[in-house]
Amino acid sequence: MNAFKLMRSTHRHPSAILLMVQLLGMLLYPFIESTPSGLVVFNAFGIIVLGFTTRMVRRTPGHAWISAGIALPIIVLLVLQMILGRETLLPWSSALEALFYFYAAASLIAYMMEDHRATTDELFAAGATFTLIAWGFTHLFVLVQAMHPGTYAAAVNAADARTWTELNYLSFALLSSTGIGDVIPLTAHARALASVEMFVGLIYLAAVVSRLIGFTLQQTRDERD
Repeated sequence: MNAFKLMRSTHRHPSAILLMVQLLGMLLYPFIESTPSGLVVFNAFGIIVLGFTTRMVRRTPGHAWISAGIALPIIVLLVLQMILGRETLLPWSSALEALFYFYAAASLIAYMMEDHRATTDELFAAGATFTLIAWGFTHLFVLVQAMHPGTYAAAVNAADARTWTELNYLSFALLSSTGIGDVIPLTAHARALASVEMFVGLIYLAAVVSRLIGFTLQQTRDERD
């Protein structure tokens, strides 16, 4: 009976499942990122889960075949990195992963914007989309760092390459406009990319989240009336 209720909840609120998986992944990843295959395993798992979850959001205007077409070469590149240790493949996989997450985020935004009411799943989708955008920019930061080492510095071990967790922290700080933290972009290209992420974060909160909040308040007033 409990399993049946869980399946019904998963189908009714797939965005909630996606959001919980993303947040859980961010909390667990620092424990495995120091291992040689940690990044590959984490990214491959995230892509598989995201592919299934995006497919579950049946009302999204996005196409599953496009997501699969982007995800398959990413998985191949990640496996090659793990087996062969080819660091030269990192920029390619990071670029494709950024594209994958941005496409998924755009699909969920279209899903949230296609009507004039805010469902419970759409509210969860707002949080999941925010995380997807942050992950997309994180992979762009990884791409920039792989192509131009020394692009990012930090308060601790400033000369070292920044880890995925550190760049993800920078991405969330920029996207939420809460501050830049202790990870700093040093080059003009990195700062331009950081500025774009801050702009995207402001537009997302102003245009998408505020719209859902307005619909929620309107529905509450209508119910009271």
